[in-house]
Amino acid sequence: MRAIVGIRMIARDWGQSVTISPGVEAFVVPALHWSSRSPSDRRMALWGGFMLRAAGRLIYFAGDTGYGTGAIFDRLRQEFGPVDIALLPIGAYDPRWFMAAQHTNPTEAIAIMEQLDARQALGIHWGTFKLTDEPREDPLEQLAQGLAERGIDPQRFIAMHAGQVFDCAQ
Repeated sequence: MRAIVGIRMIARDWGQSVTISPGVEAFVVPALHWSSRSPSDRRMALWGGFMLRAAGRLIYFAGDTGYGTGAIFDRLRQEFGPVDIALLPIGAYDPRWFMAAQHTNPTEAIAIMEQLDARQALGIHWGTFKLTDEPREDPLEQLAQGLAERGIDPQRFIAMHAGQVFDCAQ
């Protein structure tokens, strides 16, 4: 592995934080995913997401995560309070027997949004390239159906397309 000259890097564990700049703090939070860099280190590294406090807002970036029992999301809400914007994965979920442990489906992503009491959610981790068995548009369709079934305004949870920009100043 080559070193990157001049890189500022700080290793953190779940529950630890780092100040990125004045008024911007990142907290490493748990995610459910397997890890493996070699045949002998399966599940030996933590997988994480981030809570960012910046400009008086709380932003959650789930990264890659499964839903599990949902308990980690309840704990995040208890620890950090309601989230302003949640970036939640909505793709790469089929077949469920294999992918559920590491990737949420749209229904689970909606549950996470509700558990975090997120004002706004943005769907990520879908449609860029074919990683799993669901059709490319399935996350969009499943998200729309799940929001409608729960009576949630579809503008509250927007599936972001690659390269799309969201104006969070609203």
